[in-house]
Amino acid sequence: MLWIALHFPVLSLELFSRGAAAPAPLAVFEKQGNRSLIVACNASAADCSVQVGMALSAAQALADGLIVRARDAAAESESLSGIAAWAGRFTPSVSIQPPHGLLLEVASCLRLHRGLARLLHQVRAGLDEMGYSFTMACAPTAHGAWLLALSGARTVSGREVAIRELAELEKILDQLPVGLLAQPPDVLSGLEMVGAHTVGDCLRLPRAGMARRFGQALLDELDRARGALPEAREFFVPPAEFARSLELPATVHEAGALQFAACRLLPELEGYLSLRQAGVQECDLVCSHEAVRAGAVAPTVVKLGFAKPTRDLARMQLLLRETLARTHLSAPVYAIALHARRILPLDGANGDIFQEGGEAEDGSLLLERLRIRLGKEAVFGITPHADHRPERAWRRCEAGAAGSPLRDLPRPLWLLARPVPCREGRLVLKSGPERIESGWWDGRDAVRDYYVAQDGQGARLWVYCDRINGEWFIHGLFA
Repeated sequence: MLWIALHFPVLSLELFSRGAAAPAPLAVFEKQGNRSLIVACNASAADCSVQVGMALSAAQALADGLIVRARDAAAESESLSGIAAWAGRFTPSVSIQPPHGLLLEVASCLRLHRGLARLLHQVRAGLDEMGYSFTMACAPTAHGAWLLALSGARTVSGREVAIRELAELEKILDQLPVGLLAQPPDVLSGLEMVGAHTVGDCLRLPRAGMARRFGQALLDELDRARGALPEAREFFVPPAEFARSLELPATVHEAGALQFAACRLLPELEGYLSLRQAGVQECDLVCSHEAVRAGAVAPTVVKLGFAKPTRDLARMQLLLRETLARTHLSAPVYAIALHARRILPLDGANGDIFQEGGEAEDGSLLLERLRIRLGKEAVFGITPHADHRPERAWRRCEAGAAGSPLRDLPRPLWLLARPVPCREGRLVLKSGPERIESGWWDGRDAVRDYYVAQDGQGARLWVYCDRINGEWFIHGLFA
C-alpha cells in the first residue's frame, strides 16, 4: 500500500480568508474558559504583531481594522469533507483524519496518473487552486505518512517526502519528535522526562516497561506507523448532493468580483463529480446579502445551465465568468454557496488522441454562451412536426436536443415570415412541383404547388403557385 497524507494546519483561518486574493488582517479566536484567545491569524495580522495565543482584546488593540471570526468546528469538518470529495478524483480510497487531515491510498491508481511524481503535482496544484495551505507526505503506512505530514518533512530540494519502502520509512520516523504522536499530554511529558525525545528513542526502550508505564496504546501507535501492526480505516462516502459555502473576508458589491471566490469552490465540484462518475447540467451560485439577516433582501441566485452534463473545470469557470458579468447585485454579498441541482451519470468516452485536454468541442459551449448573452428563451432548436404545410411543419424544442430526422425533401431551412408575391415569368423553375393539399380540418386550407426556382442573380428560391387563385409567392430561400 502507498498513502498520501495531507495536513491543513490553518484550516480554521482559511474558512474565512481563501475567498479573497489579498485579505485584510484577519484572526480567528476561540473561547477558552472566560478568555478569548487567538488560535490563527494571517500574514497581514502577523505584520501588526498579532500572535497565536494572544488575548483577543490585545490583538484588536495592536491591529487597527483587524477582522475577527469565531472558530467554527462544524464548518471546519464540513470543509474537510469537501476536500475529501475533491480528492475522490484521484482515488476512491479517501479517509478523513480528524481534525485537519486526509489520507489517500494511491497504490492502485499510480498507472492511471502516470506515476507518483505526477500525482503529487496534481494534488499540490489542485489544493493551491482552492486556496488551502497544507503539508503533504507519502509513505507505505497511513500513520507513518500522517506523522511525516505533521512534521512538515521536506527533501533537500524542498519537495515533500515520498517514501515507498518500509526500511527507509523507519529511518526517517526515528528522527521525528515524540510530540507528534497522538498520545495524552501526561504520556508525552513522561517520555520527555525519561529522555525519549524522538520516536527512535522510544523504540530503543524495553517494550514491556514502556507498556507498563505509558500504556499499550503508545506501542500500538508506533507499530502502526512502522507497518508492524495493521490499521483499519473508514473510507469517505460522498453525499448524495453537492453543496459548499464560503464566507467572504469582506463584503463584495460587484458580481464580477465574486469570480475569484467562486473559483475556489468549482474544483471541489469537479472532484465530487469525478468520484460520482457524473456530470452537472444545472447548478446555482447563491449570493447571501448583509440585509438578508434582517429579512430585507432575498439572496441573489446565479444560475448556470449547461447544454449537456459536464465536469470540465475550465468550462464551468468560463460560463461562470460570462454569467457574473451580466449579473446585478441588489446588495453587498458576504457569503456564497454553490449547489449542484441536476447531477446526471456521465458515461466515459474515447477521446481524440490529438486532443490537448478537456472535453471535445461539439458546439455545446457556443450554445451555452449564447444562452447567457441572449437569454435562454431566445436560443432554441427546431424539430419536424407532422404537418405538410411548411409554416407548420416544425416546432421549437430544447436547444441541443436530438429531434426527429428532417424529411428528405428539397425544402430550405430559411422560410420567410410571410410569403412574398412574385411573377413566375421572372424566375426559372429548376424542379418540382411538390403538391400540398392540407389544412382542411383547421380552416387554413393550403392547396399549393411548390418549385425550386432561380432568379436573375442566381439565387435559389422556394416558390409556390396557389392553385385556388393562380398567384405565385416566394416562401423560402436556399443557402
